[in-house]
Amino acid sequence: MAELALVLYLVYLALAFGLRTMIQVRRTGSTGFVGLRGRPGSAEWWGGVLFALALVLGLAAPLLDLLEVVDPLAALDGGLGHALGLALATAGTALTLYAQIAMGTSWRIGVDPAERTELVTTGPFGLVRNPIFAAMLPTSLGIALLVPNVAALVGFVALVTALELQTRVVEEPYLRQVHGDRYAVYASKVGRFVPGVGRLGR
Repeated sequence: MAELALVLYLVYLALAFGLRTMIQVRRTGSTGFVGLRGRPGSAEWWGGVLFALALVLGLAAPLLDLLEVVDPLAALDGGLGHALGLALATAGTALTLYAQIAMGTSWRIGVDPAERTELVTTGPFGLVRNPIFAAMLPTSLGIALLVPNVAALVGFVALVTALELQTRVVEEPYLRQVHGDRYAVYASKVGRFVPGVGRLGR
């Protein structure tokens, strides 16, 4: 399973970051990469650090398994978990790319407070406010189930924490400031990562 997990993760990185960046460059002339911001030690900074850590551990988990450096956890290492992991990783990768494409030229990695982008509320954004992040979570969980070792599980927890921080501390305040009442109405009706869950009061 480690070989399959490694291939799936590399494909995920190539599509979600490589291909999407190329599309953005062709459409706008910009990569869309804003970068990690925040004062060291701040919640925003920790969100960026944990996100980077999650990406590294997602790659490290299958490599450590292949090199027999870290053993999988027996309680999670079985046929059912592997099948579920394959389904989640495959579906999550496809949904991540779909949501990224649906975001159009507003797609960014990171937030520039001085930048103004269009508020996207249609397609997958009509179901949840953060469909890209929502799709990244099953991808990471799927990899963790394919190679259920400590690195994969820590990577998944790091990703969940990073996305929560990025969404709550960085993106939502930014969108409230930029789009005002329009975002407030949208956020009061549409859930954060799961339909109907995490709606914000106006």
